[in-house]
Amino acid sequence: MSFVVPDACTLPTAERPLRLAELDQLFTTAVRHVETISSTHVRIRLSGPAGLEATVRDLTARETQCCSFFTFDVTPEPAMGDGTLTLDVQVPAQYADVLAALAQRAGAVATATPNAA
Repeated sequence: MSFVVPDACTLPTAERPLRLAELDQLFTTAVRHVETISSTHVRIRLSGPAGLEATVRDLTARETQCCSFFTFDVTPEPAMGDGTLTLDVQVPAQYADVLAALAQRAGAVATATPNAA
């Protein structure tokens, strides 16, 4: 699955495949559900082992450094009792296509993962 990196991204070209691999690893191991709230807002439900929140916060902080148009909000869901997080991702309207591609990528993994709900 291809992913077009916008010109606004300042991550060096050589590092982009590594970042994409990190996102894919997170999507493969933790995505449970992807919901498109609007063209500029996607909500991703994640669940995983201890340390998932720290991993998500680290990855989203690094992604914001190079792609400042992303806004990430990580919310632990303690009522779920299983390390579930909600990751809200928002972008300005001119980056809606980038968000759609990210949601599609995460959703494809969630659909393909047997324990995804």
